[in-house]
Amino acid sequence: MPGMPTRRELLHSSALALFGSLMADPGDAAWLRSVKTGGPPAPGIVKPARLREGDTVGLVMPSFAQWDPVPIDILLDTLKALNLEGKPGKHLFDRRGYFAGRDEDRAADVNAMFADPEVKAVHCVRGGWGAARLLPLLDWNTIARNPKILVGYSDITALLLSLHARTGLVTFHGPVGVSTWNTFNLDWMKRVMWNGEAVTFANLKEPNDTLVPVKNRTRTITPGKARGRLLGGNLTVFTTIVGSGFLPDFKDCILFLEDVEEAPYSLDRMFTQLKLAGILAQAKGVVWGTCDKCDPGEGFGSLTVPDVLDDHLKPLGVPAYAGAMIGHVDRQFTLPLGVQVELDADAGTITMLESAVA
Repeated sequence: MPGMPTRRELLHSSALALFGSLMADPGDAAWLRSVKTGGPPAPGIVKPARLREGDTVGLVMPSFAQWDPVPIDILLDTLKALNLEGKPGKHLFDRRGYFAGRDEDRAADVNAMFADPEVKAVHCVRGGWGAARLLPLLDWNTIARNPKILVGYSDITALLLSLHARTGLVTFHGPVGVSTWNTFNLDWMKRVMWNGEAVTFANLKEPNDTLVPVKNRTRTITPGKARGRLLGGNLTVFTTIVGSGFLPDFKDCILFLEDVEEAPYSLDRMFTQLKLAGILAQAKGVVWGTCDKCDPGEGFGSLTVPDVLDDHLKPLGVPAYAGAMIGHVDRQFTLPLGVQVELDADAGTITMLESAVA
C-alpha cells in the first residue's frame, strides 16, 4: 500500500526503541522455585499448567492491528468447537496506525490476562511488528506469579524470549490466533500444550507418486546429535532485541530460527549480528526452519539462503539442519522454549526430553 512502511523498515528502524529500558525485578526467586512442574525440569524453568477443556483463553494483539474482524470470529468459533472459551482483550480492536492501539494499552492487555485468574492461557492473535515495544511496560512480577501458556510466533518472538528470560516461564512458538487451524497445527498444539507429551518433531511425510520424498524435506548442514535447552524464534525480531537485556542465556542451547520475506543479504547481516554478539558460538545445535519469499532473485546475483546457512553454521562445528516445519507456513510445529531437547541433524528431528506443561 502506498505510504505504508514495509515489514523490513518497521522491524529494523524500531530497534532503538528498546535501549535504555530498565531491568525489572522478575519476582521472588523462592516462589519461582516452588512452582510445581510436570516432570524433571531444566534448572530455573517454570512450566505452566496444561490447557484443559472448559478453560478460558485470553486473546491479545501485541503487534499489528487486525482490520478484518472475520478471522477473529473464526478464532472464537474454533475455540468454542474445542470446548474452550475465548476472552478478547479490552483493546483487541484498537488501532493506532499499523499498531493494535497504543503501546500502553497493548501491554495492559497482556498484563491483564496474566493477572486474571479465569484465564488459563494467553494466545496472541497476530504478529507483524510492535511486541518488542511492550517489553519495558510489562508487569514482570505479575507474570512471574501467574505462569500461564503463552503462544504465538513471528513478532511474538519478542514476548516468548523475554518472558522466558525474566521469569523462567516455558513459552510456546506456535500458530497465532489467525493462523490456519488445520489438523496438523491442532494436533501438535494438543500434544504439547494439552497432553503434556514429550514429542519428537519430525516433518510430515506426504504420500506422492515420486520415487523419493519431495515435500517437507530437511537438509543436513552438519551431521550429528546434540542436547540442550530449546530457544529461538524469528531471526529478524530476535536480532532486534539483541543487547536490550530481554534475552535469555543461550549457553549450550539448541537454537531454532526462521524468517520470511528477507533477501539473503539481510539474513547474512542478521546471522553476522548473532555471531558478533557471541550467541551463535554458544549453541550446541542449530535448526533452520523456513524462509518464504527469501529467494536470491533472477540471475543469482547474490548468495542464496543455503549459502548463508553454510557460511554461518558449518564453522560452528555443531549439528545443524534446515527445512524444519517452523515459521511462516500453513503447517507448523508448536515448540516449547526452555525445555531440554535432543536434535538429530541426520534425521531432521527435535525430540523433547521432558514435558513442557505441568
